[in-house]
Amino acid sequence: MSNFKIQGNIVEITDRNIFFGEVEVEDGKIKSIHKISERRDEAHFILPGFIDSHVHIESSMLIPSEFARLAVVHGTVATISDPHEIANVCGMEGVEFMIENGNTVPFKFNFGAPSCVPATIFETAGAELNHDDVKALLERPEIKYLSEMMNFPGVLHQDEEVLKKIAAAHDLGKPVDGHAPGLRGDAVQQYIDAGISTDHECFTAEEALDKLQRGMKILIREGSAAKNFEALIDLLHDWPDMMMFCSDDKHPDSLVESHINEICARAVAKGIDIFNVLQAACINPILHYKLDVGALKTGNFADFIVAEDLVNFKIKQTYIDGVLLSENGEVVGDWIKHDQDKESVNHFDCSFKKVEDFAYAFTGQETILVIEALDGQLITNKLTVAPKVSNGNIISDLENDILKMVVVNRYHHAPIAVSFVKNFGLKEGAIASSVAHDSHNIIAVGVDDDSICAAVNLVIKETGGVVALGNGKEEVLPLPVAGLMSNHNGYEVAALYTSIDQFSKELGATLVAPFMTLSFMALLVIPHLKLSDKGLFDGDKFKFV
Repeated sequence: MSNFKIQGNIVEITDRNIFFGEVEVEDGKIKSIHKISERRDEAHFILPGFIDSHVHIESSMLIPSEFARLAVVHGTVATISDPHEIANVCGMEGVEFMIENGNTVPFKFNFGAPSCVPATIFETAGAELNHDDVKALLERPEIKYLSEMMNFPGVLHQDEEVLKKIAAAHDLGKPVDGHAPGLRGDAVQQYIDAGISTDHECFTAEEALDKLQRGMKILIREGSAAKNFEALIDLLHDWPDMMMFCSDDKHPDSLVESHINEICARAVAKGIDIFNVLQAACINPILHYKLDVGALKTGNFADFIVAEDLVNFKIKQTYIDGVLLSENGEVVGDWIKHDQDKESVNHFDCSFKKVEDFAYAFTGQETILVIEALDGQLITNKLTVAPKVSNGNIISDLENDILKMVVVNRYHHAPIAVSFVKNFGLKEGAIASSVAHDSHNIIAVGVDDDSICAAVNLVIKETGGVVALGNGKEEVLPLPVAGLMSNHNGYEVAALYTSIDQFSKELGATLVAPFMTLSFMALLVIPHLKLSDKGLFDGDKFKFV
């Protein structure tokens, strides 16, 4: 580790002070900070690194080491990472992979023990983690918390298995993350009383305020699909000690562009006090999760960043443990290495499908239930519409933008679940993916059965991937690691993803992030209507329809 001194405008967040001074680093820690003069307008700013307080690394389609390559250039030094995506596919082996791969780089991944694998009993996952598995993970020092407790009905109905997982975290002094979209009043109080301390699922200020007033910490989420910044940011004026920033799910093209730094810039532009903004971005996650991450104090780990200003947050340098990892938007040094033999975990046992497997027989019904996808939201609406019928089958209705959507079990042979969805906008072909929260079966939407079948079979051929096809053309992004991630250079993956995303829009897709939105159409724990591999599911009544 190098010993050095660096000068600039030093941002002391908790003391709410900025001055021109010098930071001395020795053996990876901050030896001293001393003031030279008042703040100098021409100088850069030295401040603690940013922390993404809730993210599923798998959603970036990058293995942890490659996520780090893209994140550090934006000033991110650490994440609070829930590995439940890969746990739903590969169980403990998947969690182990994330920890081991994360440990190959100096970036500070802080993993949680997945609390809901499978997320519900109404879908087929590739693995199960019971309370003994969760307890074993929580006993490990590198596991910092119990990941989001999505099974809020289980908490409210005092499910024994759920309560044992929460108790295991409490016994070890580790916090429990929440996931309670729309939960208010007495119900959310009961959820909080069970010992759950955060929520990142609020989509109105009223809901977030209700939870804040009851002592729950609120994460402002701005990811690739779910965007709650505009709804929640004004609460940061009055609740700076109780809020954090997170992306939750961030696709690779979006991660190339920005990370937590962009949320900070937007918050400042909204007139939020700079110290409130940085408290949420840099300090609160360290305090809440008891992280081994520096907060720019003497004796702390030397995890800090140099920014051009406190307006746009363009990052000049990122240091972790006193080592310069990125400078001027590029990684410094050769700290990311690949071992292909250790990057091959997967769970895929799915045979190729035939076009007739996707037929949806018309049985005389006057109406069908249709999922309405909402841009920038995980919640969906439930519509009742008249079906379009041809040759005895219900088919996609392009004129009304109601397309067939399917979920195909990727873990063993099973009937294909078929439904219909509005707002994808495709006019040609189909898109498909093996990223389908939370069980990650194959999900596809398309204009006709031929296209849907071809797209699904391309995903099967790659044992995981993202596919778009139509107009005689096809594009594929292979995801060989658990059918969720690529082990290639993050920038190359982002370029491939950008290309396939653009191609889907050439086929007519109208959503900002069609693949991200598609991946949430099987997420049963978010209301109102979703499709699992077992059928159409009502998220309000928590049962099949």
